[in-house]
Amino acid sequence: MKRSEINAIIRDGIRFMDQCGFKLPPFAYFTPAEWAEKNHEYDEIRRNCLGWDITDFGSGDYRKCGLFLFTVRNGNQKDPEDIKKVYAEKIMIVDEEQTTPYHYHWYKQEDIINRGGGNLLIKVYAADENDGLSDGDVNIQVDGRHYTVPAGSVIRLTPGMSMTNTRKLYHAFWAEKGCGRVLVGEVSQCNDDSTDNRFFEPVDRKPWLGAIKDADKSDAERFFPTVGRFPDVEEDEAPAYLLCNEYPAAK
Repeated sequence: MKRSEINAIIRDGIRFMDQCGFKLPPFAYFTPAEWAEKNHEYDEIRRNCLGWDITDFGSGDYRKCGLFLFTVRNGNQKDPEDIKKVYAEKIMIVDEEQTTPYHYHWYKQEDIINRGGGNLLIKVYAADENDGLSDGDVNIQVDGRHYTVPAGSVIRLTPGMSMTNTRKLYHAFWAEKGCGRVLVGEVSQCNDDSTDNRFFEPVDRKPWLGAIKDADKSDAERFFPTVGRFPDVEEDEAPAYLLCNEYPAAK
């Protein structure tokens, strides 16, 4: 991704969050120059990757397959005694038909919450014994209701609704076309995006097109991109803000 694109996405996201009445903590607005002067008082932010996280999942097309995230708080899976936080919170922005591709988490369990805007659509599969998409029914938890749906079902979360993603539950999500972008909250156990995401990447994608039978077959890359969790950044302009994996060491 180009740095100019990332800068524009962050500025646009700040405007949308302001419209929704969601305010970010002060460290969200530290400039690169300010980060260069920060000492060890801010090590929790550095170590636990709090802050801006803009990704296109290696798709090369953020608007089609990408996600805007800001990690507000987080403990540490690798060193749980360090800060002793067992929880994490993120705020995300999902645009209409902008997909976060199929993935599950080995460790963390999370609640995905529609905080406002349009409708969030979440498509779900259980993982089979080979980490493929199982054709068995899926156990779902939505706002305290526990029930079962067929494999490949799409759960619609309108504003205020939430869904629990249990471990090894494959899920892909996007904002429903015609309903507007969505402000999405995530409350979870400690998050580690470097080790805890298992993206579904079939070796041969063609047999899996049936898994997106309700989508245009030409849109397969939207669900099955060549996934990279953090983008390679082309520095075509100076960063307005640093991403969560770019902080300099403490002064």
